[in-house]
Amino acid sequence: MGIDPNYRSKPVIGDHSGHKIYSPQDQPPVPKEKALGVHGTIVGVDFDVCIADGSCITACPVNVFQWFDTPGHPASEKKADPINEQACIFCMACVNVCPVAAIDVKPP
Repeated sequence: MGIDPNYRSKPVIGDHSGHKIYSPQDQPPVPKEKALGVHGTIVGVDFDVCIADGSCITACPVNVFQWFDTPGHPASEKKADPINEQACIFCMACVNVCPVAAIDVKPP
């Protein structure tokens, strides 16, 4: 199960490092009480799907991502956070290398 491509239509539940956080999937792949939702609008990362293998961080030519600690999260204890999503050049490298399809990229 990857990121919900319609996550942008879900409620915004917060803000983090200048980007929105969208409500978790209706049936997240982690326990609901530990669900973190999707971070980012242009570059969305489903924090509940992300396993933190780092391939997106390495592949991104414009440094969109930065590690963010998520201690105790069942999928991984850190996430690739799209803190610089405005720099995205829509090359889709991150989407193409993510082994769990946790990333979705769409122009604003």
